[in-house]
Amino acid sequence: MPFTVERHDGGVAVVSMSVEASKNTFNRHNFTPIRNKLESLMEDPSCKAVVITGSGKFFSAGGPVDEFANAIDEGTIADMVSEMTESLHKLILKIRTSETVFVSAINGAAAGGGLGLALATDYRICSEKAKVAAAFFGLGASPDGGTTWLLPRLVGSQRARKFFFNNEVWSAEESLEAGAVDEVSQSELLISRSIEVARNWGKWSVNSRRSTKQLIDASTSTFLETQLEFERALMISSTQTPDFLEGVTAFMEKREPIFSGGNEDE
Repeated sequence: MPFTVERHDGGVAVVSMSVEASKNTFNRHNFTPIRNKLESLMEDPSCKAVVITGSGKFFSAGGPVDEFANAIDEGTIADMVSEMTESLHKLILKIRTSETVFVSAINGAAAGGGLGLALATDYRICSEKAKVAAAFFGLGASPDGGTTWLLPRLVGSQRARKFFFNNEVWSAEESLEAGAVDEVSQSELLISRSIEVARNWGKWSVNSRRSTKQLIDASTSTFLETQLEFERALMISSTQTPDFLEGVTAFMEKREPIFSGGNEDE
């Protein structure tokens, strides 16, 4: 299998891509099983947060350039890239809108679509050995993986523009300074720290997690009036859930809430 899964207390799952998958994440053999597993974890009510990490020198090196060359020779490159980007982009959309918290533990190089996968998560921690790169311009390609939407919202549009047009490679510290990642960790502490963040962020109710993720993303592309209506609708919806009742009850009883993860559709 191109990945392993470890379950931890607090509803946290750690998905570790194999060395081969980290080097060549988005070929059909590797990516489809990884995507299917991540989607199944998002549908598992016992899984509140997922840590994604790679192996060896790579977090995810992106697309299979060697397969691109073969597809060019065979005249199938457009179909191949269409299928690959559609699959990756659907996963990124699900990560951004799911109530499941995602933390990327960037152990090594994240490039191309692999960078997009890392940027799509809710929190990004990289080891001191990690590097991030767009890598698209070196191939004469257009960026994908949501990188042109995600990166400008983290580092600013002009910083992102320079990153792409200068074909830059950022070290861990440069990524932190730019705002592309949230923390830099020692390599040996990377996974434990990522699990800690995942557990802390995953402890909140389903509605709090899902609504906040959706509202924050929507806020970057809507007018204030539209955003206020969106907030109002989701707030009203959240009051109809068992978790809201538990939160209010716990507040009145001066104790920590114990959220079940239930919602109005259950």
